[in-house]
Amino acid sequence: MSELTPLLALGEFFPRGVLPYLLGGLLVGLGAAVIYLATGIIAGASTFLESTLSYVSDVPRFNRFKYIQSRNWRLVFTAGIVSGAAVYAVLFQGGIWTTEVQWWRLLGGGVLVGVGTRLGKGCTSGHGVCGVGSLSNTSFVNVATFLAFAIGTAQLVQAMGVAP
Repeated sequence: MSELTPLLALGEFFPRGVLPYLLGGLLVGLGAAVIYLATGIIAGASTFLESTLSYVSDVPRFNRFKYIQSRNWRLVFTAGIVSGAAVYAVLFQGGIWTTEVQWWRLLGGGVLVGVGTRLGKGCTSGHGVCGVGSLSNTSFVNVATFLAFAIGTAQLVQAMGVAP
């Protein structure tokens, strides 16, 4: 019997090794589980951002009772996502700005992601981590849609020769 060939292709998918992604996934899953078990609320980042907007907006959508009631801990959660990423970047990446992508492209992408989370009634953390984990049919469809559009967009951008 011949020897097994190592999976060299995995090196392309995980250029920094598997451990950072494994640890990150475990921490995200643990955080989502703790929030759900402690509050009964699914930890979707778009909902957390929406509830945080209740501090500065008079729009009724952002000032629902459930948002006002829980916005303090949701603000801490949202700030933790941003500051955790910043601390990691400073400690392990040598600075906060770790991309060659221009600021205006990041801003445009962020706006499109924001619009997409409203159209999809949630984000990848809510649907991908919590919804799929709870076997929600809606979340399965949304995650498949997210992935199809992400792959299609990446292929289109690459075919057009667009680089950071």
